[in-house]
Amino acid sequence: MTNQGTPPPSNGTSRTLASRGIQPRFSELGQGCRKLVLNHLADHLARTFAQVDDTLFQCAEQAENNQVQAMFFDNMRHIRKLRPQIERQYHLSISKGIGDFLDGKLVADISAADMPAKDLTLVENEDYEEILQVTNMAQQVQTRCAQALFALDKRLALLNNGQPLPANANPLSPKSIAYALLTALQDCELPLRIKLVLYGLFEKQVMQGLDALYDALNQRLIDAGVLPNLKFAPTRPPEPATPTINPSPAYEDKNEPPALDLTTAPPDDAARLVEGLDTLLAEYRKHRNAIGTLNGSPSMASFAPEGAKRTYDAAELLAALNRLQQASAMELAHPQERPLQVASLKTHLQEQLASHSDAPGQHRVGNRETDVIDLVGLLFDFILDDENLPQPYKVALSHLHTPCLKVALLDKALFTQPHHPARKLINAMAQAGVLYDAADDAYGLLNKVQWVVRQVVQRFSGDLHIFEELLAEFEEFTGAIKQRVELQERRAVETAKGRDKLLGARHSAAQAIAQALAKRSPPPIIRQFLERTWIDVLVFIQLRHGPASSEWQRACETAGQLAWSGTLLDAAQRDRLQRLRVDMLDELRSGLMLLGGYREDDVRRLLQDLVACQHAVQAGQPELASKLSLPPSPSPLGSMLGDDAALLASSQRNRTHQPTGQQLIRDLEKVEFGTWFDFTLGGRRQTLKLSWYSPTTHNYMFVDRNGQRAAVKSMDQLVDEMQQGTARLSKPDRSAPMVDRALKAVYRVLQQLTGRNN
Repeated sequence: MTNQGTPPPSNGTSRTLASRGIQPRFSELGQGCRKLVLNHLADHLARTFAQVDDTLFQCAEQAENNQVQAMFFDNMRHIRKLRPQIERQYHLSISKGIGDFLDGKLVADISAADMPAKDLTLVENEDYEEILQVTNMAQQVQTRCAQALFALDKRLALLNNGQPLPANANPLSPKSIAYALLTALQDCELPLRIKLVLYGLFEKQVMQGLDALYDALNQRLIDAGVLPNLKFAPTRPPEPATPTINPSPAYEDKNEPPALDLTTAPPDDAARLVEGLDTLLAEYRKHRNAIGTLNGSPSMASFAPEGAKRTYDAAELLAALNRLQQASAMELAHPQERPLQVASLKTHLQEQLASHSDAPGQHRVGNRETDVIDLVGLLFDFILDDENLPQPYKVALSHLHTPCLKVALLDKALFTQPHHPARKLINAMAQAGVLYDAADDAYGLLNKVQWVVRQVVQRFSGDLHIFEELLAEFEEFTGAIKQRVELQERRAVETAKGRDKLLGARHSAAQAIAQALAKRSPPPIIRQFLERTWIDVLVFIQLRHGPASSEWQRACETAGQLAWSGTLLDAAQRDRLQRLRVDMLDELRSGLMLLGGYREDDVRRLLQDLVACQHAVQAGQPELASKLSLPPSPSPLGSMLGDDAALLASSQRNRTHQPTGQQLIRDLEKVEFGTWFDFTLGGRRQTLKLSWYSPTTHNYMFVDRNGQRAAVKSMDQLVDEMQQGTARLSKPDRSAPMVDRALKAVYRVLQQLTGRNN
């Protein structure tokens, strides 16, 4: 084998590495590494299959129906038969990749994970989900083992005649090791659900054991004298003199925007907002010793050792965050009562960086990274301080601090793009917690938020697709809740309209009864009958026939005749009563039968008592008439109205208001349905939504966040409460997404800390 490399073929094939084998002096070393890899993977793959039966049995026990349960049991036996074939194909794939590298035959391969997005649309849905599962598990190892893989790549390049190995052709990369299983399962007719179980076990047993394999390979190469003093120091651009989270684009002079005034309100434009945050953070960092802590938490810059000149590189920072994320994942396995604090995270981050540094006293976090860490910390401080978000949701969301910090360090668009998937997911969960929180978690929302957070903490390794995936699932979940809440609110409004109609009818009936009793003092039984029983007959008739109907007119006339019959009459009037009595009793009997609930015997006795009362009055025996009375029983229709009857009475009073009250009335008349109000009762704040207003009774109906009727207030009552300060319109910015509100709040905090606020 010569020392001269062979030129690449001229036919345009995709050979990307040296076309000859490794140097002869490394041949034995290469074979030793090959044996180490194959033995390690064989051992861990065997552990994977050893757990298949138990895992599939558990899945079968939890299956949603008998058919799915049978599927798990059948494939349990099927996998036992397929195991030798899968293991053989897997080891052949790994062995061939290493052999091709040693022989100089390694050719870059384009897998489905490398396809452009437009080509992935041609992949079947199940195939795409399988590829996504494999890609994600490989990406997690790539991020977690960044330092070991960097060193291994450099040392393998030396074995390969100095030619670096491209990521998509390295036979020892996490991607190659994961895709070998995908290849081995291609010819196995297994359902996707079974394959996903296998991938899950493979990830736990094989992929999570790659850390030890890469460390062992590096040590084997170091012992053989291959780059023994190699330091992990990937290239990074020099730090700018004025750090920025997101550099602003260059403008021509004629289009250059006006200079940002840092003393005014936070700008609405996202790019300008971040530009101002950059400047304010840099100014704060420059004078932090004179200014104090950053909104109660220390700045990350305060952890820098005295005189430290070197900065931690991005890989070291991400590795430290990965360790914190793993610790958070373990914590989430147990119920959490208190949220993670921003100050504690910064302290733990510094401890992780220092404990894995060979010279911690000489290293500090760079200015740009410091700004990002401080800004993300301020965002989560805002979330934890938001009085509208219930405590259990703060506890859950606080565990997203570390993943979001990783996102911000990898992708600066988190701050500048409102539609960034990670930002949208935080906004969606925070908004749902504010809108649909229930003491009994009736919708299962808190459990869903906690599940999403666990997924992010356990699975996020740099691929933002996980946020898009979880956001889609969470929005589907909350969409169902929204439909239920809207349905409940519609029902509450329809019920309120029915009660309002009943209230209006009862008010008209009460007026008719009052008119019948005006200037008359009939005995108790007649007054009680009119005020307790006949009022319901009038209500029923008005609701069925309307106030202009002949039925309504006859019922009102009957009420007047009955009240008149209970007064002392002269001879002519008594003769008239005698002529009217039969028709009057027929009207009374018909009205009572309309209400239902009255038996014929009950109606006959009641009418006999009324006639007896009339005779006693006309015979000049008022004592006998006063002894007749109805048993105490409230009006059934009146009981249905409850407190609304009192609201009706108060709404009918003509009150005079001061000029401020008059203005409030005019303002309230313009308020639209869907407007949120804050009410304070006994020191407790309740936020309710105006859902309906009655033009008849001038009552406002409010619903809670679950769409349930929570309060009905008259115009006067609402005006009084607003004048007393126990009711007010909610702040208009409360409906804005959480992160958007947080960024503006952080802007205002930094203005205060730097003395820029007017």
